Amino acid sequence: MAQAPIAHGAGRSTQARNLHWLLTNLVDEVPGILSVAVVSSDGLLLLSSDPGRNEEAGLAEDGEGPRGSSADLATIVSGLGSLTAGAAKLMSGGLVKQTMVTMDEGSLFVMSISDGSLLGVHATPDCDMSIIAYHMALFVGRAGHVLTPELRSELRKSMESAQ
Repeated sequence: MAQAPIAHGAGRSTQARNLHWLLTNLVDEVPGILSVAVVSSDGLLLLSSDPGRNEEAGLAEDGEGPRGSSADLATIVSGLGSLTAGAAKLMSGGLVKQTMVTMDEGSLFVMSISDGSLLGVHATPDCDMSIIAYHMALFVGRAGHVLTPELRSELRKSMESAQ
């Protein structure tokens, strides 16, 4: 089970606290989730689960930190979102709603939130993909209308000060 999202001080707005609460519930209640990142349309990490997750996730080969840390996940989510948006444009497919990548040792899910923001989830290889996709859709439905430019700015500043 993943760790709860990083807390960023008591001075957060109600919307920021609500978004953190939604992410905490996603991480705590959905089996198989290893790491979660909310990324802005310009690729900046807005919100994440704790990168120091379970021991079974292991350390990166260089020993520098956990594989799939929140910054790495944000980069991957942003890149995959951009790639799939470009593919959809070339194929006249409209907007990309969800992308799933299954690997031998895990799964990656990316879902559009609003105005280019993305929700990314890294999960275990034996996760129930339909359960994760369902809970991601719930998160997106609840978070999409509150992810205003003002809240994105607040979340960016919060993530920058935590680093």
